[in-house]
Amino acid sequence: MDEITVTLVRSAIAFATLLLFTRILGKQQVGQLTAFEYIAGITIGSAASSLSIDLSTKPLPQFVGVSTWVVLVFALQKLAIKYRWFAKVTDDQPTIVIQQGKILEDNLSKIRLRYDELMSQLRDKDVFDITQVQYALLEPNGNISVLKKPEYDTPTLMDLKLPPSVTGLFTEVILDGVIIDQNLSNKNKSMDWLANQLQANGISSIKEVSYAAIMPNGQLYIDKFKDKIKEIDIGDFQGPF
Repeated sequence: MDEITVTLVRSAIAFATLLLFTRILGKQQVGQLTAFEYIAGITIGSAASSLSIDLSTKPLPQFVGVSTWVVLVFALQKLAIKYRWFAKVTDDQPTIVIQQGKILEDNLSKIRLRYDELMSQLRDKDVFDITQVQYALLEPNGNISVLKKPEYDTPTLMDLKLPPSVTGLFTEVILDGVIIDQNLSNKNKSMDWLANQLQANGISSIKEVSYAAIMPNGQLYIDKFKDKIKEIDIGDFQGPF
């Protein structure tokens, strides 16, 4: 078998392998990549490329190498879903860079984000006046999320001669059946308050709660593991993914 034929066969195998592994790893690999996923994606792609065109090496060791990377990334994704602390290790967490129209310089320094980069990302969100910003957060994927002050919403409440509504951030107090004591304390809420809120919603155990957060208006948002919601299938055809 000549080199051209070998290259064509190995390229087809590498293409099919990479497509399969990409589907296994999920949409995060092609959607909003964190730094870790970006590096992992480049490495897996480079290994697949080598499998395709590097005829000086045997294909089996390269295939094992690509497979090993995919298994490790898949395992880390599963651990990140199950353990919140592990997700912070691999993917980091959002960082507040602007609060009440004021830049948090210490946070900018920690994440090594320059002022001009911050302003550029704000402009990309159609924000040209930093005083209009209630909160701006740098997400783990490197994008900026912006929450404007109520009076600068579109259309602005100022234009409509209406008083501003309560706004702010959700404060997570329960994740995967575990209470986040620090967040509860920061909102000046007690365990008794939380228990009463859960009981009022027919919940007898913390373990029933997948996610709970205190909303800006002080009310508790609750999402249970077993919500009685019928999932809508938006797929165009029946398939394995």
